[in-house]
Amino acid sequence: MGHSNDGRRSGPRCIALVGPYLSGKTTLLESILFRTGAIPRQGKVSEGNTIGDAAPEARAHGMSVELNVASTEFLGDTYTFIDCPGSVEFGQEARAALAGCDAAIVVCEADDKKSAALQVILKELDSYDIPRFLFVNKIDRTETRIRDVLNYLQPASSKPLVLRQVPIWANGIASGFVDLALERAFVYREHAASEVVDVPADLSERHKEARFEMLEKLADYDDELLETLLSDMEPPSDQVFGDLSRELSDGLITPVLFGSAENGNGILRLMKAIRHEAPDISNTVDRLGLEVSGTGTAQILKTFYTPHGGKLSLARILDGEIADGATFYGKSGQDARCAGLFTLMGSEPKKVSDAKAGDTVALGRMEDMFTGETISSEKGSTEQLVPLDVAPAVYGAAIGVKDRKDEVKLTASIAKLVEEDPSIRLDHDADTQEIVLWGQGEMHLRVALERLAGKFGVEANSRPRRIAYKESIRKQTQVRGRHKKQSGGHGQFGDVVVEIKPLPRGNGFAFSDTITGGVVPKQYIPAVEAGIKEYLAEGPLGFPVIDVGVNLSDGSYHSVDSSEMAFKLAGRLAMSEGLSQCSPVLLEPIVAVDIHVPSDATPKINQIVSGHRGQLLGFDGRTGWPGWDTVKAHMPESEISGLIIELRSATAGVGTFTFQHDHLQELSGRLAEQVINDRKEEAA
Repeated sequence: MGHSNDGRRSGPRCIALVGPYLSGKTTLLESILFRTGAIPRQGKVSEGNTIGDAAPEARAHGMSVELNVASTEFLGDTYTFIDCPGSVEFGQEARAALAGCDAAIVVCEADDKKSAALQVILKELDSYDIPRFLFVNKIDRTETRIRDVLNYLQPASSKPLVLRQVPIWANGIASGFVDLALERAFVYREHAASEVVDVPADLSERHKEARFEMLEKLADYDDELLETLLSDMEPPSDQVFGDLSRELSDGLITPVLFGSAENGNGILRLMKAIRHEAPDISNTVDRLGLEVSGTGTAQILKTFYTPHGGKLSLARILDGEIADGATFYGKSGQDARCAGLFTLMGSEPKKVSDAKAGDTVALGRMEDMFTGETISSEKGSTEQLVPLDVAPAVYGAAIGVKDRKDEVKLTASIAKLVEEDPSIRLDHDADTQEIVLWGQGEMHLRVALERLAGKFGVEANSRPRRIAYKESIRKQTQVRGRHKKQSGGHGQFGDVVVEIKPLPRGNGFAFSDTITGGVVPKQYIPAVEAGIKEYLAEGPLGFPVIDVGVNLSDGSYHSVDSSEMAFKLAGRLAMSEGLSQCSPVLLEPIVAVDIHVPSDATPKINQIVSGHRGQLLGFDGRTGWPGWDTVKAHMPESEISGLIIELRSATAGVGTFTFQHDHLQELSGRLAEQVINDRKEEAA
């Protein structure tokens, strides 16, 4: 573990592949596995034959929808790559996994339209202090100068981007590169390693200029190097490589390399940069603040439920050694015995007998241990190293089962889905009596339902969720309710007079009585209140009634025929007659929304908000996000169901929002009629 004799990092490493949607991460993983000899041929995402994206949902949609894991050997060391989905909707997949990685390769394209998406990903890496390389992919498909690419990518990065290579161009196509640290030129070869050539004469000036820029950026954090440069001396190469490695690990710089994952260009050079410069487990343990003691300690990066093998917990071993059958303790003192240790190659687990610090393995059947948890083989020593941040839900749908017998299975299966992806949430909505599945967008929920069917055998259907409308009144009235029934034996008799009046918004329900002379005996008054409350559960418009005051002022009783039930029914009758005379009004829930978007999209967002009957409250720069705004608004809750879809399409997939209930507001006219009619049809 730690450093080898030549100062290079050693031991097994874990590297995350992250980057915007469609930037080529899964193809890069495939190319790395092929170029390092882990697989005999390079598959293609379009042909559905890659190691990653093997899940049926990923194949069906042609996109990564969960983490993919694969390990390979390169020059005597083991590297585990965790390929994270690029779509914002599946961003939770990376969150817990990143904490246990040594470094990330940020895969991007020479496309300024994707710089906001890149910023979202780099922000995530910043929050965990993850060192990262930037790999500009698809270099064979761009004619943009790499220094121009850096200019528009730099604002997205909080760390200085340090160019490590300059391209060699031939007929407008990148045919190779000059490595600025090695000072060697390489020409790409199809299906083979690049070939070393002399630096082309026409690149000599550009190479010198770019190398000096790289050294200048490194010298910002190394006074000795700065002095060397100021004396016009050439620094020794081990100092340059030492700085590249140290400044990457310390999170001071982001080295930039490029290539073509599809054609395998620049892949081995990227692997060599990782080998020499990427931090290893000792740096990661320091970053996480773990005191090394030799105790078996692991960080759970992801939970998978497999069709046959049950639950697998992908974990990075941070300290000590572990063997199959080891018992682990979690944050709440719960314990679980590991039933099998595996390495993963895509969806294929391969059994191993033990694992040591630095290894990334899947632990079998770790019940009651969850994604994001730090677990230890010693009881009482489990300090949680990383809080698991879960993205707030932005899209909800009511779900039900096609077959009634699956109802119990539905809840249990969704609990497993939530373990796999904590950004899914299941709510039992007390107001609307619905089970609502919440997630990060329409595609996110669609994939969740496909998983329910494919993995857990539960056929669920979804529909738009109901909105918890309420109703209230505008006028007051006095009304009598008399329940009288005579049939053989005892009859039923209850008689009440109630005064009904509106209360200020937010006051709920208030009951009082001004009975004198015992016209309604004391023991029956609670029954009257119960009857009134029962009626208020569904008022004349079909919704729960709120902000109403009712006073019981008069009535009469019968010494034989009166009962609690009779007075309860009298209370109900009075309300059913009286409320419709009080000008009932529909109330709709209004939510306070904070919408986060790149600033150039703000005018579009203002239009979208207005188009959804929203009231703009203003906007401001988003705290800690240069080039972004937060738009604040009030919107009817019924209008936010489709908001995320429009928002994502207006912001190239990166906009998001948070919302919370704010107040209830009167709704009248055609929209109110529509809501009331829909409710009547549903009831019928």
